[in-house]
Amino acid sequence: MPRFEAFTGLRYSLSHVRSLEEVICPPYDVISEPERIALEGRSPYNVVRLELPHGTAERYASARRLLDAWRDGGILQRDSKPAFYGYRMSYRDPLGVPRQTVGVIGALGLEEPGRGILPHEETTPKAKTDRLELIRATRANLSPIWVLSPTSGLSALLEAPEHPVEHTHDAEGVLHELWPITDERSVRSISEAVGANPVLVADGHHRYETALTFREELRTESSPLGGEDYVMALAVELADRQLNVQAIHRLIEGLPPGFDIVAGLSEWFDLVPAGPVDRSILARMEESATMGVLTADSAWLARPTERTLAAAAYDLDSSRLDVALGSLPEHNVVYQHGWDDAAAAVATGAASVAVLLRPATVEQISAVSAGASRMPPKTTFFWPKPRTGMVIRELSC
Repeated sequence: MPRFEAFTGLRYSLSHVRSLEEVICPPYDVISEPERIALEGRSPYNVVRLELPHGTAERYASARRLLDAWRDGGILQRDSKPAFYGYRMSYRDPLGVPRQTVGVIGALGLEEPGRGILPHEETTPKAKTDRLELIRATRANLSPIWVLSPTSGLSALLEAPEHPVEHTHDAEGVLHELWPITDERSVRSISEAVGANPVLVADGHHRYETALTFREELRTESSPLGGEDYVMALAVELADRQLNVQAIHRLIEGLPPGFDIVAGLSEWFDLVPAGPVDRSILARMEESATMGVLTADSAWLARPTERTLAAAAYDLDSSRLDVALGSLPEHNVVYQHGWDDAAAAVATGAASVAVLLRPATVEQISAVSAGASRMPPKTTFFWPKPRTGMVIRELSC
């Protein structure tokens, strides 16, 4: 079973920064270059300077020096004692319904996948290399991975104060609130609840695998820090009311000139005209159990054939599409969250075709993980995402 423990967090001092809004940032893997530049412009202390350092080959060492300077200068202050950190995100879902996701940030004991920690997606090498260089330099968990606990009642242990001191809105209007939990009874109850059942990695597979690699490096070098056996994690109860799972769509680029993508996909899908390309296309996809295929001059609803269903590894749009893409000429696939951004890429000529996928359900994610298998990369997009900078975990503390 997983180990979940309190830790001594490093947090922004509100006497040294004007507001959390100026210094937090989204997770590294959803930050575009223009957004990174804009975040840096908000404050010289914006955590994106640590989370996504840029420039020369020394950028990771520079992130370490900056982290040290902020801590030594009082910009970041270490809490006085170990704590769990309650975390609440309040937002409106795609249908406009008010919702909340409530979880707790703690130190999750590292285990090989399958031994109390269940991944659900494959990963890609490039992102892991970047995160490994960053943790080697900073010796810190700058942002939490996200795990789901099937323990019923975890949410009830995380009652928030009426007005948490640590609160801020992000650019998407989501309210993020954080509060330390230090009383012994609550700490023990939370640790026991998360540790009662295997947890599922919802988001942060690259960072989890990177933490495992870094731990092994330190063991080989015989230079332990003391905290490398754990990784910072946000644990949320595995329940529909707590989660909003969205799809990650596919952009297809680099096909040979003149290649008929509609004809190529029609070998694997029955295609019918989709109608208007607006937000309602997502509802039409759900109603007809189809994917959406967008080209510069047409839009289609794509229902997988029996041949495709039989060949797909999982009952998922991402898995069925992988079957079809394997038969196409050489091409590049770009992952795109947001149906409107995917449609815009096709309209502007940035991509030859966009394939809109339906999101995986909580039940599908749980079933795949319980079977010790993994979905194709970039199948799920959990939203909203916790902000980097609300709390940092130093591996030496």
